[in-house]
Amino acid sequence: MTETESGWVRDQYQYSWLQRLGINVIKVGSIPRHVAVIMDGNRRFAKQSGVATIEGHSKGFDKLAETLQWCRELGVKEVTVYAFSIENFKRGEKEVEALLSLAKEKFKDLIKEEEKLKKHGVRVKIIGNISYLPEDMQNIVMKAEEITKNNSEATLNVAFSYTSREEITHAVIESSKMVKQGDLKPDEIDQDLLESLMYTNHSSNPDLLIRTSGETRLSDFLLWQASSSITYFTPVLWPDFSIWHLLAGVFFYQRHQQSLARLRLGGGKEGWQTDQMEQDTTVATLLGGWWSGASKAD
Repeated sequence: MTETESGWVRDQYQYSWLQRLGINVIKVGSIPRHVAVIMDGNRRFAKQSGVATIEGHSKGFDKLAETLQWCRELGVKEVTVYAFSIENFKRGEKEVEALLSLAKEKFKDLIKEEEKLKKHGVRVKIIGNISYLPEDMQNIVMKAEEITKNNSEATLNVAFSYTSREEITHAVIESSKMVKQGDLKPDEIDQDLLESLMYTNHSSNPDLLIRTSGETRLSDFLLWQASSSITYFTPVLWPDFSIWHLLAGVFFYQRHQQSLARLRLGGGKEGWQTDQMEQDTTVATLLGGWWSGASKAD
C-alpha cells in the first residue's frame, strides 16, 4: 500500500492486487456494522524500536488513520476506538502531558479536515467524561463534534477520558437526579433508561471488538455495550497492525456471527463452535498464503 496523505481522512491509497483480492473475498461475507478497537501496544512498540514513548503514540495515530480507511473500504459504518482511558491520568506527568498535547494537535488537524469529513459523511463523537480535560482541550473536542454533527454516512467514536465503570456510574447518578427532581419514579429506572444516559446513547452496540498487543482483557472499555460482541484478540502491537490483521478479525467475526445471533435470540448453545485453535493461525491458514505474501506485495 502506498501512503500519499497524512491526517484523519485519507483518500489516495493504492492497494496491492493481493490486498484487493483479500478485501473482495471478505466482502462476500457479512461485514460488521460497528467495529470497536482497543489500540494497545504503543509503548511496547516504542521500547522495541528504541524511540521515545510519545513517538510510539504518534505511530499509533497514523495506524488509526489507516485503519479508518480500511474500515471504510470494507463498508464498516461505525468505529469506536479507545484513545485515552481515565486510568491514563495515573501515568507519569511528562507522559500524560505529552499524550494530551499530541491529542490536542490531532483534534486540531481533524477540525481542519472539516470538508473531507463532510465529503465522506463522517460524524465524530467523543465518548467520555471530558470534564477531566483542560478547558482548552474541552473546547477543541466539542468543536470537532459540532462541525460534523450533520454528517450521517459513518460515525467515528473516540473514547477519550473514558472508562466503562465511570460511564455506568454517570448514568446511575443522572437517573438518581431525575428521581430527586421528581421527573422519574424509582421503579421506572430500567436498562433502557440507563442506556439512554450513557455516552454511547447515539450508537449501536459493537458487533466486533478487536484488541491488539496480545492482552486478553477489555480494560474497562464498553463493558456494557460489548457484552454480546464477538471479541478478537491479536498479538500484534497496534502500530504494526495491518490490513491483514483487520481482515483476519472480520473473518473471525464471520465464522462466529451466525452462532452468536442464535444465542442472542435465545437459541441456547447448540451449534456454538468452541474450537480452541489459535485465532490468528486459523485465519491465516484459511486465507491461504496471503498473509505470508503481504509484506512482499506491499
